[in-house]
Amino acid sequence: MATMADIRNGMVIDLKGELWEVIEFLHVKPGKGPAFMRSKLKNLRSDKVVDYTFRDSDNFDEVRVERTRKEYLYRDGDFFVLMDLENYEQMNVEASTIGEKELLMRENMEVTIAMTPDGEILDVELPTTVIMSIAECEPNVKGNTASGGSKVAFTESGLRIMVPFFIEEGDKIKIDTRTSVYIERA
Repeated sequence: MATMADIRNGMVIDLKGELWEVIEFLHVKPGKGPAFMRSKLKNLRSDKVVDYTFRDSDNFDEVRVERTRKEYLYRDGDFFVLMDLENYEQMNVEASTIGEKELLMRENMEVTIAMTPDGEILDVELPTTVIMSIAECEPNVKGNTASGGSKVAFTESGLRIMVPFFIEEGDKIKIDTRTSVYIERA
């Protein structure tokens, strides 16, 4: 059993039958009354983020999460095939677990799998950036570059992204996988 004093960023806890990751926390000691802790928790199954207040009397269980490096090989129907980088064993991960991250994944990309000790896959973590090529975008129009705006483009995987006017079809760009935002031309 863990208490309010044990909370730290990145910790995974079992609270009311759900698995939550602590994103941030703030210890509050008011002038009157007992201390408490405000926190932001992310549900690992639904990705929902909530604010939660821990009291000194609250108890919860800490969940040990194992993170292993895998290589994404290919998609097979409703599953993604990943290979362990140490023993070369392959495993299938349901597409619903990966969700919209699928549009940022490329074959032979190294990913990190977060799983509980009983084998339940909680999350697939991508590298911070990924390089993709532009498959489709609007053509440049002379004079547009003066405003410093952006236009819609689609990557090879079908990801819709806003890019600067100077980006053209076939260009390779670097994308932040956490926010799906253009960073720079690669």
